[in-house]
Amino acid sequence: MSDVKRTETPIIFAPETYQYDKGHLKENELQSNPIEQFHEWFDVARKSNTDGSFLPESVTFSTARLPSGRVSARTVLFKELDTHGFIIYSNWDKSKKSQDFDTNKHAALTFFWPSIQRQVRVEGIMEKVTRETSVRYFNTRPRGSKIGAWASPQSQILKDRAELDSIDKEFEAKFKDVTDEDIPCPEYWGGVRIVPLEIEFWQGGMSRLHDRICFRRETIDDTKWNMVRLSP
Repeated sequence: MSDVKRTETPIIFAPETYQYDKGHLKENELQSNPIEQFHEWFDVARKSNTDGSFLPESVTFSTARLPSGRVSARTVLFKELDTHGFIIYSNWDKSKKSQDFDTNKHAALTFFWPSIQRQVRVEGIMEKVTRETSVRYFNTRPRGSKIGAWASPQSQILKDRAELDSIDKEFEAKFKDVTDEDIPCPEYWGGVRIVPLEIEFWQGGMSRLHDRICFRRETIDDTKWNMVRLSP
């Protein structure tokens, strides 16, 4: 431990003025399958976003590298959900998340939807989706996003913004005679599925007595989920 003495005078940034008032979460009102339950909540979150004040698909994606155990977190856009898990797409060349993936397949996702005072936490195991799945999704992206996937050496140090703009122009020139549909998907770009071991549904409650219902299973091959209620 460091011998440096620190002054511990906290600054209160958020006095307790916000109140949770959307009701309670009851076990008998939830689906027995948490994937199906997520579909329901996500649909409600999308419909509640009437003013466009938040992105229901934005999610905090957390990974950790071994042997240090150092954690990285970033906000990404959740793109697909199948019967096996939650899929996000990214650069998997030399980014932090790719280095974490190489040493530790455990990851977590955190969704928060303020308009309905709900949160969903997912803990699970990362696995790459098939190349076919990655290409299928890549082909739905707009031209600029496709070229950006080629141009960005994600997480690598740049001298300045001009260096990134220069790389982007190089790829714009490279693909200038290529139709949007024919820009290929980079080999290092693709999807990762977080296959859940645990999915927690959180509903904000009065006096901070929130409701937390958690679905757990021992391995990603288990078909049976155990539902438990957790103390807030």
